[in-house]
Amino acid sequence: MTTPAPAAAPVPPVVAIAYHSGFGHTAVLAEAVRAGAAETGATVHVVKVDEITEDGWALLDAADAIVFGSPTYMGTASGAFHGFAEATAKRWATRAWQDKLAAGFTNSASKSGDKLHTLQFFSVLAAQHGMHWVNLGLLPGWNSTTASENDLNRLGFFLGAAAQSDNDRGPDGVHKADIATAEHLGRRVADQAAIFAAGRAAVTA
Repeated sequence: MTTPAPAAAPVPPVVAIAYHSGFGHTAVLAEAVRAGAAETGATVHVVKVDEITEDGWALLDAADAIVFGSPTYMGTASGAFHGFAEATAKRWATRAWQDKLAAGFTNSASKSGDKLHTLQFFSVLAAQHGMHWVNLGLLPGWNSTTASENDLNRLGFFLGAAAQSDNDRGPDGVHKADIATAEHLGRRVADQAAIFAAGRAAVTA
């Protein structure tokens, strides 16, 4: 009787974070997403979309998941991020990002600030590429008399991670609960990418 070969050890997923930050607040969130994903053992790459190079594009192309990040300006993602989104058209045409996972995060000075529109913009961009959207996966916090502004998902978003930073404070003013929420998003994306990759390997084995 032949002894079956031992199963190969799972390969850690690769997560890429493609973001723009105008004043540094969104960069803090990008680092939190990176840290959360790295906690799971994933390989994580951070790409500033306003400085993207061919090497940066290659990192995105090779990733299992891409997390989009931008501040919300005038009710949508920044101009720099929109420029990046338009530049992904080459990938769209060749379906280079088909079936990757995607997620998103954003920041604005107002507690609402129409941030939902930015997250919707990210999710539609992902859908255009045939990607699979990973939501935040958290119940809302800070919505009862016993709740606290230090709760995860204190602003009550579901589509992605949303943060609020006072417009008269620098990156050091990003709320600690929003940082923790971004870390949660990074862990969630990396965990889902690992599950997705394991399922694909099982189906194709």
